[in-house]
Amino acid sequence: MKKKIVIIGGGIGGLASAMLLGKKGYDVTLLEKNKHLGGRANIFTEQGFTFDMGPSWYMMPDIFEDFFKLVGEDITKYLTLERLAPSYRVFLESEHKHYDFYSDMEKNLATFESLEPGSGEKLKEHLKRGGFQYKISKQEFMYKNYDSIFDFVNKRVMTEGRKLPLFSSMSTIVNKLFSNELLQKVLQYQTVLLGTSPYNTPGIYSLMNYVDFVDGIWYPKGGIYELIKALVTIAKKNNVTMRTEVPVSNILIVDGVAKGVRLESGEEITADIVISNADYEHTETKLMDEKYREHSTQYWESRTLAPSAFIMYLGVDGLAPSLTHHNLLFSADWNKNFAQIFDTPQWPDSPSIYVCKPSETDPTVAPHGTENLFVLVPIASGLPYTEVQMKEYGDKVLSIMERVMEVPDLTKRIIYRRDYCVKDFERDYNSYKGTALGPAHTLMQTAFFRPNNISKKVKNLYYVGAYTNPGIGMPVCMISAQLVYKRIEGIKDPSPLTEL
Repeated sequence: MKKKIVIIGGGIGGLASAMLLGKKGYDVTLLEKNKHLGGRANIFTEQGFTFDMGPSWYMMPDIFEDFFKLVGEDITKYLTLERLAPSYRVFLESEHKHYDFYSDMEKNLATFESLEPGSGEKLKEHLKRGGFQYKISKQEFMYKNYDSIFDFVNKRVMTEGRKLPLFSSMSTIVNKLFSNELLQKVLQYQTVLLGTSPYNTPGIYSLMNYVDFVDGIWYPKGGIYELIKALVTIAKKNNVTMRTEVPVSNILIVDGVAKGVRLESGEEITADIVISNADYEHTETKLMDEKYREHSTQYWESRTLAPSAFIMYLGVDGLAPSLTHHNLLFSADWNKNFAQIFDTPQWPDSPSIYVCKPSETDPTVAPHGTENLFVLVPIASGLPYTEVQMKEYGDKVLSIMERVMEVPDLTKRIIYRRDYCVKDFERDYNSYKGTALGPAHTLMQTAFFRPNNISKKVKNLYYVGAYTNPGIGMPVCMISAQLVYKRIEGIKDPSPLTEL
């Protein structure tokens, strides 16, 4: 008989795991507490606007393409991808200017040279190194399971690892190469996507500059949720049973062995293997008895969490021609901004603001003559606030957008607004302290130092998603599904799988 697998949580990691294991022939049931599958890659519609609620950057297209191939699918049959040009626009509050950046070397070289003469050649060398680091990381590190420190000291890893900047910070590497403040920020903003600050991000992640400037930023027509639809379709094709609005109350454990789950309704679902795509801390502290937990409350409290986010979903009457698809406004006081997120949690005085305008690329996400805007400000996880404080902060952000991003009368033209913040992440995704992403990618929360994807106390219990390896991000969570598959199938090869 086929082994039965229950997956808790229908985020990208859970869906991708279901696809792989269903394709392999396991009897897979996936359970999701919310109405929609996708986890933080959620969606809602209101007044003719379609809002992607979470991820909006489609990067590392090769990871997605390879994953689809692994289950015998052609991604082009599911997604129509458009390379964005420009990739994003950066606004400067101090100069009332903006600069566009592309996955086009010549255009970027011209911009870099205009801001810092001589920086063009440095950029080319930096990206060449980044491409090498990306290749090595994919082949030796990203698709590898880690069980002990000795996984780092074998000959193969040590040989390749010496070629990577593991112990320098992202800020150290970038700031040694470039002196212009804007260029420094452009080459370090990706650390926020990794959930940390450039001062604490290992230098290996400078490979993100290669991903950005060479591989490019893409958009799937219809929005990011089209990816979720594709994963669901393929999972169903491989006989995966998916149920929504069925929150799990606890994991059934008998004599230290996972035997299934109990739903809040009281229904029990038996299984040979349980995989949790729910937030790791929630799984340990809410879904199992204390004796089966690997990490204490003190452990979780000591983690450096990725930021939460203050988000506004806006439907705007009229157009916003000053904005492109992705827009960034960096805090004037970069150091203070990161300190107010990670060190002394408070609403940032001078916020960094990200604005996505998908209606620039896709007219289906907003009624004719209107704009769909997703506005995000990184803030501290666990930040307390009242509804009044949140509303007032949103008004402040809108005022900055009107003035610096040159969107006149924005506040007056809003026909739909929904605010979303820390408490919403906690409620909707059982997110620890409302983090929008999970544990930050500091050196001591990477690879072996990140929570493992296999329980040492409960046999046949596994984890997938952003809390475990390789970490945060849509393509990275799909890799985490492959790592769980390797665990279950007993595969030791550290390279990406080319067949199941």
